[in-house]
Amino acid sequence: MLPTLFVAHGAPMLVDDALWVGQLRSWAQALPRPRALLFVSAHWETPGAPTLGATRTLPLIYDFYGFPERYYQLQWPAPGAPALAQRVRELLPGVLDQPDRGLDHGAYIPLMAMWPEAEVPTLQLSLPSLDPRALLDLGRALRPLRDEGVLIVGGGLLTHNLREVDWSGGPPASWARDFDAWVADRLREGDLEGLADFLAQGPQARRAHPRTEHFVPLFVAAGAGEGERVQFPIEGWSYGSFTKRSVQFG
Repeated sequence: MLPTLFVAHGAPMLVDDALWVGQLRSWAQALPRPRALLFVSAHWETPGAPTLGATRTLPLIYDFYGFPERYYQLQWPAPGAPALAQRVRELLPGVLDQPDRGLDHGAYIPLMAMWPEAEVPTLQLSLPSLDPRALLDLGRALRPLRDEGVLIVGGGLLTHNLREVDWSGGPPASWARDFDAWVADRLREGDLEGLADFLAQGPQARRAHPRTEHFVPLFVAAGAGEGERVQFPIEGWSYGSFTKRSVQFG
């Protein structure tokens, strides 16, 4: 059985961060090689129904603005995963398809670092909701894929407040450290119910997440990996308020 992952993806500049790229690559190399990847990104929401992206290789989506031109030339031409898409349709009745949607940067930026050869078939699944409990259930429904060689990955950030980014790279703010530590404690204790109540229980949760789309992909990975040992293969900070903490279940 493969583990499940939550990957802190950062901005496109991650590809220029040799330390972070190396950490992601080392993590991938330590994992069993997956037959396919199923990625849930913070950057694709389809309220009401989970939706599958393209099952063939399409141009990447450069869904970021104001960056140097080189970031709009990035390529990661992983093969599509039509067989995995069919299996997801069996596990998630009512799932929709958006066959002309390529991978967004929340998916391909970390995947470029982890599997730079772009040889693993990859499929993206949308966020049908920002409700943690609904996403836990979604992850639980996908759990059988782990026995079928599929690596389930959620991508986002455990702290994400663009209004308080320290572009100078200073030390992490206290509110970010406190929320990150609280999340880590909940995960170590297997307290998914408490974690799902993060807006009420998490210290300065609304400061850590003015909007929660970057946090909730964690719940898909947690639901699929419920009851498994939790590890933090990558820790640290980026631009003051962004925790690099990534999570492995199993």
